[in-house]
Amino acid sequence: MANRRIAPNLILCASPFLILTAVPVHAQDSDTGGEKRTRVILGPQLSPSWPGADKFSVGPYIDVSRTRAREFEFEAPDESFGSPFVHTGHFAFGPAFGFIGKRKASDIGADLPKVGFAIEAGAFGQVNLTPELRVRLEGRKGLSGHKGWTGEVSADYVERQGDDWLFSIGPRVTLGDAKYSRAYFGVTPTAAITSGLPAYDPGGGVQSVGMAAGYHRMFGRNWGVAVYGRYDRLIGDTADSPVTRQLGSRSQPSGGIALSYTFGGDR
Repeated sequence: MANRRIAPNLILCASPFLILTAVPVHAQDSDTGGEKRTRVILGPQLSPSWPGADKFSVGPYIDVSRTRAREFEFEAPDESFGSPFVHTGHFAFGPAFGFIGKRKASDIGADLPKVGFAIEAGAFGQVNLTPELRVRLEGRKGLSGHKGWTGEVSADYVERQGDDWLFSIGPRVTLGDAKYSRAYFGVTPTAAITSGLPAYDPGGGVQSVGMAAGYHRMFGRNWGVAVYGRYDRLIGDTADSPVTRQLGSRSQPSGGIALSYTFGGDR
């Protein structure tokens, strides 16, 4: 369930905010004192329309990075929007923002309560255990939509040749509290009567486990291409939900492809 997913009908109004929150402004800028370089990544991505969906939505795959260092700092292609407020040595901390498209009864194919468009806000912390291994933890609160807590634990192994190419791969564990689980996977007694599904009251905990991989390659000084793929498998209460078993899918694949453009400074 890629966190960069955005509802297509909100792309235009959300894009300026997303670009601002995606720009890293951390210690890279003071590493060498050289001219600042900027990289913009933009393209389409395909991901589940809501957690547990067997339908997919197309949204923008967006990232903006800036640096004065010799190479751009690694960012996983599926991580939430946000920039470090604190970046000391191998540790970084900052805000995290997520978005989940709305789910209506007509979308899911049963008379279940609507879950509105979710704007999530929270924080992340990450540490580079080695130059090749980064571990990240984040938590986000739904300010609208599900209004629960969700988060993710991830690790990425990174191989790169400067800024010429970069490959990353690693596991993902997605978490959610009971309010989040009930919004997408629960069936109240009233909803059971109207939908024909059995009543179901899921708890919080681990929602899914999965893997993600990304690749970026430059073709010359300015242009490059970025691709990523991710697969999550719902487990536990979310997998056992009648919403998942009868109306959705335990499998939650996503992926994207984009062009990148780098400008400013000297490579």
